[in-house]
Amino acid sequence: MVINNKSTWVGVVLLSAFFLQFFFKLEWEWLLDLQQQEMYKRWSGLALALFLVFQWLLTATRVIKKLRKYAMLVLNLHKWLGALSPLFFYIHSVSLGYGYLLLLSYVFFSNTLLGYFNLDVIKSNSDLLFKGWMITHVALSVIVTIMMVFHIIMVFYYK
Repeated sequence: MVINNKSTWVGVVLLSAFFLQFFFKLEWEWLLDLQQQEMYKRWSGLALALFLVFQWLLTATRVIKKLRKYAMLVLNLHKWLGALSPLFFYIHSVSLGYGYLLLLSYVFFSNTLLGYFNLDVIKSNSDLLFKGWMITHVALSVIVTIMMVFHIIMVFYYK
């Protein structure tokens, strides 16, 4: 498979870089120190949450008739922001976490990887593949969103 999609390449490189730094414990002390500060965690978490909320804008442009004229523009933004998602995650946390945070990380990155290999990259006209890909991508997005809300509630409930 030849990948001509630039956002896919950028995304795969950033996702690979995230996991390389994670597995080889390549750390920036200044970033680790920042990520321990309460205000930094809240602001970077807000940025990550806003990123996820913005990604849902694509659904709105497909569902709301008045917004459909923006669907292609938003789709392009959706793909590029998705490509940058490992960077947003890294800025918030250099690790995958434990317990439900580990599960959240797995689902987040699985969905990210699935997004990189969208139907423009796969180049398939199969209706079954399209529906299966779309259902999986949206289902994982819903799960990530629910887990993100749960994470936010837990963070503020226990502080």
